Amino acid sequence: MTLLPPDADTVPDPWQAGPAAPSASDPATDPLLAGLNERQLAAVQSRADALLIVAGAGSGKTSVLTRRIARLLRDRELWPSQILAITFTNKAAAEMRERVGHLIGREAAQGMWISTFHSACVRILRREAQQFGMTQAFTIYDSADSRALIKRIVKELQADTLGLTVPAVAGKISRLKNELIDADAYARQYNQNDPTEVMFLEIFRRYTAELARANALDFDDLIGQTVYLFRAFPQVAALYQRRFRHILVDEYQDTNHAQYALIRELTRGVRPEHVPADTRIETDASGAIPPAALTVVGDSDQSIYAFRGADIRNIVEFERDFPGAEVILLEQNYRSTQTILDAANAVIANNFDRIAKNLFTAVGAGDKITGFTGYSQHDEAQFVADEITALHDGGMPYNQMAVFYRTNAQTRALEEILIRSAIPYRVLGGTKFYERAEIKDVMAYLIAVANPADALAVRRILNTPKRGIGPATETALAMHADELGGTLRDALSDAAALGLGPKVTGAMLELARILDEASATIDTALVPDIVTSILEKTKYLELLRASRDPQDEARAENVEELVAVTREFQKNNPEGRLVDFLTEVALVAAADDLDDSSGTVSLMTLHTAKGLEYDAVFITGVEENLLPHQMSASEPGGPAEERRLFYVGITRARKKLHLSLAMTRSTFGDTQVAAPSRYLQEIPAELIDWRDSPGMGMRSGSGQRQLGSSKPSFSYGSSLPPGKPKTEWANRVTNTVRDNGDLTLEVGDRIRHDDFGEGRVTGVTQNGAKSIAEVQFDSAGRKRLLIKIAPIVKL
Repeated sequence: MTLLPPDADTVPDPWQAGPAAPSASDPATDPLLAGLNERQLAAVQSRADALLIVAGAGSGKTSVLTRRIARLLRDRELWPSQILAITFTNKAAAEMRERVGHLIGREAAQGMWISTFHSACVRILRREAQQFGMTQAFTIYDSADSRALIKRIVKELQADTLGLTVPAVAGKISRLKNELIDADAYARQYNQNDPTEVMFLEIFRRYTAELARANALDFDDLIGQTVYLFRAFPQVAALYQRRFRHILVDEYQDTNHAQYALIRELTRGVRPEHVPADTRIETDASGAIPPAALTVVGDSDQSIYAFRGADIRNIVEFERDFPGAEVILLEQNYRSTQTILDAANAVIANNFDRIAKNLFTAVGAGDKITGFTGYSQHDEAQFVADEITALHDGGMPYNQMAVFYRTNAQTRALEEILIRSAIPYRVLGGTKFYERAEIKDVMAYLIAVANPADALAVRRILNTPKRGIGPATETALAMHADELGGTLRDALSDAAALGLGPKVTGAMLELARILDEASATIDTALVPDIVTSILEKTKYLELLRASRDPQDEARAENVEELVAVTREFQKNNPEGRLVDFLTEVALVAAADDLDDSSGTVSLMTLHTAKGLEYDAVFITGVEENLLPHQMSASEPGGPAEERRLFYVGITRARKKLHLSLAMTRSTFGDTQVAAPSRYLQEIPAELIDWRDSPGMGMRSGSGQRQLGSSKPSFSYGSSLPPGKPKTEWANRVTNTVRDNGDLTLEVGDRIRHDDFGEGRVTGVTQNGAKSIAEVQFDSAGRKRLLIKIAPIVKL
């Protein structure tokens, strides 16, 4: 293929002349191909117009994708501006951009669009906003913003009397939008005889109208609106179809219908009437421009986001959608041991609707999988803590260990035991930085400055910090805005017309002045200057610092961190302005907050674990009604998706995999007998070394387990570090936490523990309330205890 310059209506990219491309790419001499296996090499070099790379877990898909992009650029097949690479997280996009730049040089790679679906769509929508009647400064509502708006509408319509809750309404609207069904389309298919459906449609209509009135789009709109834009304005679609001549999509199995539709629109051919006379892109005999090339990378075995709208059919039916497509399977795994892969292969083979593959590795068999059954979830948690301690004592860093679970409710026992065992940990998926109330407050100020029509942002800051503007005044303002036919900001500037008291009127006029002054500078002022000015004029940060509430000190630190974020943004984007900053913040994905550089064990759900890897992995609660989850077990396709979730968890482990369950589990105070997961029976028995709680049964060396009973019998092996005595203890781990006051321990002291019996202190790390004792128990072996809260007495 001969490289042609980009089309006349695209922005040219700087191209630095590089070394001549090899006439025939030879892996022995071509650095872009060095180290690739046969299948990876085929994927990088393929010149198929439609290519599906089925990338098994740990098969090096990111390397293949980045080298494929680098080869297209290095061999002059495309200009950088003609490439659109789509990922699901900003972190993945940044990594891909960095890798391509490293392979062929940053200058040669400039001009590519490597971004998330949402980022790419925002970029297009900002450019084309006038086409659909919005301004370029439109606000992007995150899930919290959307729910706040829905909550107000539900309250106004008293929809809760019909059983409609905010989460349910928000979830249904999101699902409909992901299917490209807007309120008008829904009105053509809903049940008119169902009062709940009638009410939902009214909420959907009002929600849509409020977004339009606020010059705002929610996250689901970003993709749907882009699809509508392309379908309604073929000449606009043609601009991007001509620009992007090769589209690459990562994690294709996670795409929903709207994302699928977007890719289909971008890969349509350009009709002759939309081809400029001076185009420099090759055309066919009719004068049309052929469809862009498409490369997708994914794995149907790792499709676990159906609850978010992901449609596994997009990848399974790729060859039907793109006849003649080339399919390349990447089956060599570079992450896990063969034992772990054998277990994963055995489990996933039970799903029938998949592209068959068999993962293998060259690193060897490795250790057996460790299985454990405990009497209760606290037994299970103690096993996890003991194994973590043993691994850490053996030299494995805490940040190379992770504990997975199906539901967040399972963390309670784990956290209690980890705290008592003095093991540092963090729960991934807690309150994120941009979801904290104080950050949402300051961001609302910035949004109100950039987009005066955004009533949601204005409502949030009316009385934040407190300035005497209560609900009644807010209602009066909203009514006045309706009378004026304008926005809440307009009503705020005209507050004197409401005839309220001088104090509240003055507060509203002062707020309007602050916002108006800042709005006048958004195209010229630096973002840190705008946010600093707002904080000073509103005294928001000053009031937090002056508060005696210790939590307000932390809130003040968070606001200061936000100011630091704006400075970092300005440093990285010297020409960036407020709208650019708000766009960047709105597109920060939850998964991008993950950071494994800290010395802590990571706790997370199996869904959160997707895309991560650790030396040691613990999958807990491998029981019926948890994995598979009881809400999925009876749904069509539910057990298959839950099996894929288990498969994802297994393939996160590099060296050590632990599977655990409890015979009884207490949830919200209700204790129930648990049964082993059906998926455990799918793993060959010889791959797992089973253990159980000491005292539950007699030891045997068979290593076999019996499944199918609600109280399974497992053989008992040592859970102590190698070389430690295999002593048995009859106590089960309880949920006991105590305040030991100022208790101090020294080496040699004898203590009694409620669960572990008597033992001798062998080491003490003094750190105030976080002091840790290492104890060799007579029956339970060695444990680490947080002295302050451990259920112990000094003998």
